[in-house]
Amino acid sequence: MFSQPQSPKTHSNQMLLLQSTDSNSSITFTSNGILPTVLGVMHLVVSLGIILAMDKVLNLAFAAAAIKFPSALFGMFCIFSVLMILDVTVPAAANGLMNFFEPALMFIQRWLPLFYVPSLVVLPLSVQDIPAASGVKICFILVGGWLASLMVAGYSAIAIRRMVKTEMIPAEPMAKPSPFSSLEVAAWSLISLASFAAALKYPELLGTQARTCLPFLLGSTVVGYIVGSGLPSGLRKVFHPIICCALAANLAAFAFGYFSKSGWYPILGYYLTEVSTNPGAGDILMGFLGSVILSFAFSMFKQRKLVKRHAAEIFTSITIATLFSLYSTAFVGRLVGLESILTISILPRCITVALALSIVSLFEGANSSLTAAAVVLTGLIGANFVQTVLDRLKLDDPIARGIATASSAHGLGTAALSAKEPEALPFCAIAYGLTGIFGSLLCSVPVVRQSLVAIAG
Repeated sequence: MFSQPQSPKTHSNQMLLLQSTDSNSSITFTSNGILPTVLGVMHLVVSLGIILAMDKVLNLAFAAAAIKFPSALFGMFCIFSVLMILDVTVPAAANGLMNFFEPALMFIQRWLPLFYVPSLVVLPLSVQDIPAASGVKICFILVGGWLASLMVAGYSAIAIRRMVKTEMIPAEPMAKPSPFSSLEVAAWSLISLASFAAALKYPELLGTQARTCLPFLLGSTVVGYIVGSGLPSGLRKVFHPIICCALAANLAAFAFGYFSKSGWYPILGYYLTEVSTNPGAGDILMGFLGSVILSFAFSMFKQRKLVKRHAAEIFTSITIATLFSLYSTAFVGRLVGLESILTISILPRCITVALALSIVSLFEGANSSLTAAAVVLTGLIGANFVQTVLDRLKLDDPIARGIATASSAHGLGTAALSAKEPEALPFCAIAYGLTGIFGSLLCSVPVVRQSLVAIAG
C-alpha cells in the first residue's frame, strides 16, 4: 500500500511497502535506499562472479594438465590457506576478505538445494536402462547404507567425546539467508509462462531447442523450489522442497512435450545436456557446484576455533564414517548381486553432489547421472528421517548429531537438522565439507580405487 502524505516533509520521504500474504516480512523501498540496494547487487555480482571465475579457471587448468584431482577442492584448500595465513599476519585483511565474499556465500546458501535438483529431474532418463531388480537393490543399499553410516558416525563421535572430555564452547554465529518473497514467485512464474509460450511458437528461438527450453525449465524449477520451501513444516517432512522442485520441472517438461508433440523424454534431455556450447537449465544450475566447494573454505575458516577445539571428535569420526560408507557400499553391492558398474556409481552416496561427481569421474565407466541421483535420494532420506532416528538412537550430543547427519546425508540432511537444532549447525557444516574432502582425497589414491573396484566385483 502507499502511505498517505501528511506534510511536504513526509511527502519527500514517501515509502512503498510490499507486504507478503504468507509471511510477516516486508520489503521497504525509500528514496534514499535505492543507492545502497544497487551497490548491494553490484557487490553480490562481483563477489559471486569472482568465485565462479576462479572455479572455471581452475577447471580448465586441471583439464589442460590432465590432472584428475578435483580442481575445486584444490581451490578450496588454496582459499583456506590464504585466509589462515592472513589471519596470523594481517587479521584485518582476512576479515575484509570474509566480508567481501559474504553476499556470494549467502547466495550459495540460499539456493544450495537447487544445485542438487538437475540429477533428480532427469532421474527418469538415468534409470530407464536399469533393470527393476537392480533398482530395488540400489534403493536397499541407499536406505540401509544411510542408517548404517549415521550410526557409525554418531557412535564414533560419542566414543571419542567420552575419551577426550572436551567441553563445548559457543560456536560462531551462522548467518541465515533472507526468506523468499511473493514478488520472486510472481517474477519467475511470469518468466516461465512467457518463455514457455515463446518456445512453443518458435522452437529454435535461441538457436537450439535446449537453449530455447532453458528459460521456462529453469523458471519452473525455481518456482517449484520457492513454493516447496513455503509449505507447512509438517508437510515438508514428507514432501521436501527438492521433490516439489523436481516435480515442477518434470511437469513443465511433460506439458511442453505434450503440446509440442515432442514427447516428455526428449524435453528432459534438453534439461541436462552436459554440452557447454548447448546448455540446458540443469547445466546452468550444476555450474554452481564448483562454487559450493570453494565456499567450504570460508565456512571452515569461520569455524576454525571450533574445528581446532574438537579436532579429535570431528576428524576421527568423519574418517571412520567415510571409510565405512565407501567400503560397505562396495561390499553390500557385491553381496546383493548388484552389477559392478552400478555399485561403483553409487559409492559416494554420502558425499555432496559436487564432490561425488568428481569422485566417480576417477572410475572408468561409472554412471554419473546415477551417482548424482543416488546422492540426492540419500539426502532426501536423511532430510525426512534424521531427527527422528537420532532421537530413537539416543544420540543427544550436538557434536554427534551434527557429524552423524552431515556424514550420512550431506547438505540436505544438514539443512533439515540445523533448521530445528541451530546448535548442531556448525558441526553439520564442518562434517558436510570434510566428508567430501576426505572421500575425494581417499579415492584419488590408485590403490584405494583398485580395492573398491575389486570388492565391488
